[in-house]
Amino acid sequence: MLTLYHHPFSPACRFVRLVLAEYGVRHELVIERPWERRREFLALNPGGFVPVIRENDGPPVVGAGPILEYLDETRGYSQGDRRLMPDHPDARAEMRRLNDWFLHKFEDEVVGHLVHERILKLEIPAKQGGGSPESAVLRAARANLRHHMRYIDYLSVTRKWLSGERLSFADLAAAAELSCADYLGEVPWSETEHAKAWYARVKSRPSFRPLLTEVVRGLPAAATYDDLDF
Repeated sequence: MLTLYHHPFSPACRFVRLVLAEYGVRHELVIERPWERRREFLALNPGGFVPVIRENDGPPVVGAGPILEYLDETRGYSQGDRRLMPDHPDARAEMRRLNDWFLHKFEDEVVGHLVHERILKLEIPAKQGGGSPESAVLRAARANLRHHMRYIDYLSVTRKWLSGERLSFADLAAAAELSCADYLGEVPWSETEHAKAWYARVKSRPSFRPLLTEVVRGLPAAATYDDLDF
């Protein structure tokens, strides 16, 4: 049995959950609130961040990138055409570039701020930085979001999937990030029709369904969040 330590509105954790579902990996979910600095979790990851997976009594695998590689090396070979890692080295390099773009650059410039300010601050105690969102941070994230959405729109119109001809890890990384922003109603879908059509395809996959059932207490999802035909 594989265990994933996660937070429901961590984009990186959502990415790992999508990969697990696409590869059909049975797993158990353990919610982790990193700001609590739980001793047992720190023993697995002294860095104190999610996601972390552990399979049976094996060593922990920490971070979305290493987890991606671990799952592909242990499960991807048996997936055939459903493998999320491209076959050609050039295509793999492009997939990894985009995967890093979405899980780090997009996260650092946009989604991480939206999630922290509007969702996590509702859970984090005031003495640890919780409380009201900072409007200046939200304004910057929203401005950056439009730049990233134009890039996703460009990728969507020039390729079948974001990194090439097949669904890949890059699509799941981008969709995981966007799902959190979409919950908050922050994505300007009317400005990026091709990105919207691509996201609708990913959101309609069975692997996405569990994400669309999750809610933040006291903060309802935007109308587009669980609408597959938005």
